[in-house]
Amino acid sequence: MAQPKKSFPNEKSELHARNLHRSRYDFPQLIESCPELAPFVSLNKYDDLSVNFSDPEAVKMLNKALLKHFYHIQNWDIPKDFLCPPIPGRADYIHYLADLLSACNGDRIPQGNSVHVLDIGVGANCIYPIIGHISYGWKFVGTDIDPVSVSSAKLIAEANRNLTKAIDIRLQKSAENIFKGIIKPTDRFDLTLCNPPFHASQEEADAVGMKKLRNLGKLEDGAKPVLNFGGKTTELWCDGGEERFVRQMAEESVAFGQQCFWFTTLVSKKTTLPVLSHALRYAGATDIKVINMAQGQKASRVVAWTFLDRQQQEEWMRSRWIKA
Repeated sequence: MAQPKKSFPNEKSELHARNLHRSRYDFPQLIESCPELAPFVSLNKYDDLSVNFSDPEAVKMLNKALLKHFYHIQNWDIPKDFLCPPIPGRADYIHYLADLLSACNGDRIPQGNSVHVLDIGVGANCIYPIIGHISYGWKFVGTDIDPVSVSSAKLIAEANRNLTKAIDIRLQKSAENIFKGIIKPTDRFDLTLCNPPFHASQEEADAVGMKKLRNLGKLEDGAKPVLNFGGKTTELWCDGGEERFVRQMAEESVAFGQQCFWFTTLVSKKTTLPVLSHALRYAGATDIKVINMAQGQKASRVVAWTFLDRQQQEEWMRSRWIKA
């Protein structure tokens, strides 16, 4: 017997105004675009159509349907156990980055392949380059330290005609570096983006995964968690966690301050903000911005910084975005 229906808003107003995923999932429409989704859709306890969000295969198929329906991506898949991120939140990051560029460009979003973006940790899913290119025509370089992720992201780009000339995937060969070894002397990036590993250990990542599944009512005491969004070690955690990773990113970015307009990263933990701000001020950033985001009950933020002074920013815009 179905429980009394909860009242859900028809629009997720906390998402960015240009986010295509503000409305609730229209499962019949998604199934029409991606028939493979149908076996994973059923009535939940509130008598609403849904998928089992604790099932990694169901989450992956939902992502495949969203990419087909909204972004016209016909060929997308990821290896087993790799991160399958929630697309609405990833889209928000891209749209806020578009606003960041717009604010420097007379309130016009620079579009087309003259805008180059570097995705640090592109993952096997290649989600940010897909959304960024389909939404704004931007050209992407995606980088990852995992050879399997690099192969998967390359395969996605090569298998879709609307992505082949827009996405370049590079392997980061050094576990000690973020930008070094990736940014070439001739590269110029209008944006860099990153969704850093949040956790400081596998144990911490497992504990968070178990908490999420308990909240979904899908984990019994003593059971081993199966992460619904997946994720390999390098995607979920690193020594020192988010705080150490973004501090290193700030320190490394100085060397490439004349090759990149805006460096950006997601920051999940409020406690990371003062650490990153201090590192950026010490590094000599000329401007630091914090952009707040929210998806449902989860709060996050984007931190953006540049080393270009006002005159250098004006020259950058004239030389790269004048036709955008």
